[in-house]
Amino acid sequence: MENLEKELTQAINFVKNSTNFNASTGVILGSGLGFFAKTIKIEQEIPYSQIPNFPKSTVVGHSGKFILGEVEGKKIVAMSGRNHFYEGYKIKQVVFGLKVMASLGIKTLIVTNAAGGLNPRFQAGDLMVIDDHINLTFTNPLIGKNDKNEGVRFPDLSEPYNKNLIELAEKTALEIGIPIKKGVYVGLKGPTYETVSEVKMLQILEGDAVGMSTVPEVIVSVHLGIKVLGISCITNLATGISNHKLSHEEVSKTANNVSENFSKLISKIIRNV
Repeated sequence: MENLEKELTQAINFVKNSTNFNASTGVILGSGLGFFAKTIKIEQEIPYSQIPNFPKSTVVGHSGKFILGEVEGKKIVAMSGRNHFYEGYKIKQVVFGLKVMASLGIKTLIVTNAAGGLNPRFQAGDLMVIDDHINLTFTNPLIGKNDKNEGVRFPDLSEPYNKNLIELAEKTALEIGIPIKKGVYVGLKGPTYETVSEVKMLQILEGDAVGMSTVPEVIVSVHLGIKVLGISCITNLATGISNHKLSHEEVSKTANNVSENFSKLISKIIRNV
């Protein structure tokens, strides 16, 4: 773990030496949601491949770079591509990029993902504001020595997703005429999609959407004192609800189909934060 801390310090120092950019808001883009990057008035891009020790993103649809610029007059930094536990990384490597982004001064994080719909009232293409999550990865990125300069040993997760930001997202969606759902996100390790019985279990637990990301980044953000807004793009209905086999191609296609509405919503939320 000490080696990983040194690697993270080297990465942060590299980024800070590469730019004097400070951002108020960070955005993490999920699978197929990279279209939002086109709405950014870009000042600088930093590919992950140039940053020392940065874990490589191996998933199709994740371009792998920090984008620094402006959206609706607000300074933001976006992660176009993230790391996942199922890629074989340690849980602390999964949040490596978030910690680098946090070093640029963000106070608010908008974390997005592609997710499967557990709620039978959902349809592919729906956008869902996350109001809580269930961590079924059975691990936690805060395991290990606690850095009191980052946060307390036992962070409170009674409100992992900021209520004011949730209200702002709902109000913004209403103003611009984009339908939006609200619900509980269940985080699993992956990389397999769920079985029919697992989906039934997650529904009993009152999950509304299921995915393989987001939870680790949210936990660390809360620890760091960063306010979080989470938005899922429901790219497919989960096994047993859907009547066909699932694929990553379907996930990416659906996300691309709703990318314009998604980007419009995120941009207007950033304007109003």
